[in-house]
Amino acid sequence: MKGAVYAPSRSANRFLEPMSKQVLVLNASYEPLSLVSVRRAIVLLLHEKAEMVEATQQMLRSCSTAYPVPLVIRLVHYVRLPHRKVPATRAAVMLRDAYVCQYCGATPGRHNLTVDHVFPRSRGGSHDWDNLVTACTRCNQRKGSRTPEEADMSLLRRPVEPSYVALVLLSNPTAAQRWEQMMGVLRGNAEAAANASVA
Repeated sequence: MKGAVYAPSRSANRFLEPMSKQVLVLNASYEPLSLVSVRRAIVLLLHEKAEMVEATQQMLRSCSTAYPVPLVIRLVHYVRLPHRKVPATRAAVMLRDAYVCQYCGATPGRHNLTVDHVFPRSRGGSHDWDNLVTACTRCNQRKGSRTPEEADMSLLRRPVEPSYVALVLLSNPTAAQRWEQMMGVLRGNAEAAANASVA
């Protein structure tokens, strides 16, 4: 894979299982864009549309060659994307809130969670990100058709619309961890280069 520069590491092996079917794709600016299959990532690499940033030590073998299984790839050319508005679905709201009840902090599992309208829908409340929170069944029933203030309940945090990238990363904590670690390395390298130039 001409032009591809990657850093295989032993520590990467422990991320193999959760990442075996998902590869983190970065823009040329290192902004995370999406998660794709290993097959799609290999196609991008073979067509030189992306370069390997990190790979596992496992290999994908063909009759004539072998390729390392990618963990993170980076597009060679910057892709300018329009703002992607994320629909406020039940699944997306729960993902944003990390499956935590925003009233009591409980984590009873997604099957015991509901989506609550902070300002009740029956009283004109909107079905928007800033009016939707994850709530456990008990808190939802306790609140009923009241506002949090009327029910003497407090939100853990104010609900906001997440970015598309945030939801992509939240959907795969392993990908998020790899990206954060890589960003830390890049920042460290930049700081070291800046200090060297001053010296």
